[in-house]
Amino acid sequence: MPLAEKLATFSEHWQPRVVAQFNGHDVMVAKVQGEFVWHRHDETDDFFLVLAGRLAIELRDRTVELGPGDLFVVPRGVEHRPVAREEVHLLLIEAGGTPNTGDAATAAPRRVI
Repeated sequence: MPLAEKLATFSEHWQPRVVAQFNGHDVMVAKVQGEFVWHRHDETDDFFLVLAGRLAIELRDRTVELGPGDLFVVPRGVEHRPVAREEVHLLLIEAGGTPNTGDAATAAPRRVI
């Protein structure tokens, strides 16, 4: 599955697309730019793998800088905010149906491509 082809099918930022599922988890690609909201996931860790660009993941006590090929797992319950100064392409893995904002009321809908 060429991830670049999947990423080429959409242009919206902060709206992950599910490209595969395994063991109850969604494997997603996303394009992000700008600042996301501060949030946390109380029930699951948050997996980020940068495919292209540079991403900062702000935590309350530090900032983790990621480039292409870098991954970071935000532990469950840890408040964080991804920030992309330019467009970044990501691979994300989350438990199926996890709200991207940590709150189902404000989360982007799950889209499968």
